[in-house]
Amino acid sequence: MFSKLAKAANAVFAVALGAALLGAGTADAAGPPVIGGGSGIIIDNLYECTVTTVGYDGAGRLVGLTAGHCGDPGSQVYAESDRNAGQIGRFVYSNHDLDYAVIQFDPAAIAPVNRVGNVTITGLGGPAQFPMIVCKEGRTTGNTCGIAWGDVFGTNIETWSQMCVVEGDSGAPVVVGSTLVGMVNAYLAVACFGPEVGTNMSTIIGDINARGGVGAGFRPI
Repeated sequence: MFSKLAKAANAVFAVALGAALLGAGTADAAGPPVIGGGSGIIIDNLYECTVTTVGYDGAGRLVGLTAGHCGDPGSQVYAESDRNAGQIGRFVYSNHDLDYAVIQFDPAAIAPVNRVGNVTITGLGGPAQFPMIVCKEGRTTGNTCGIAWGDVFGTNIETWSQMCVVEGDSGAPVVVGSTLVGMVNAYLAVACFGPEVGTNMSTIIGDINARGGVGAGFRPI
């Protein structure tokens, strides 16, 4: 059984979570929120997920990636670090088969970075292979690392690894060194014990480029 990792699993909890988030009140920041691979985001005041990476597409639009189950086209995106900053972007495409989504950010609303926590992203690369060590930066569990089991079923779509992930880590960047090789999408059976399962970045970028439009020609900052 795969468990997808967008935080807020049902409507009742989502309403309570939304009320808590709105009621907490975040102090105004000196500038726009800093957003990069590993940053926490709030979607439609219902769900919390993690940004995979931020960069520019071939048309010069500021875009980012996250897990597809976190939202659908039109879903509004807010920075978890500064909810009072208002909407910073919106989902423009969501692929539920490959479980990735493209976010278009307002360039005036965020300060894009290539390092969040202990993960720096300098480029895109192929899937991790056994026995490489992969790491991720998630809004819930932060920086965790583990061995990559590789493409268990030979689909050339996903890679399994032994990293700790829980709800809210959906979309977290998976790196080998500073190379982005995938995103966190789910875990098998038990959080932080069962294997993490994520879509390969090469598969995601290939699909985005084949589809065209927003996100095509993506390159991380």
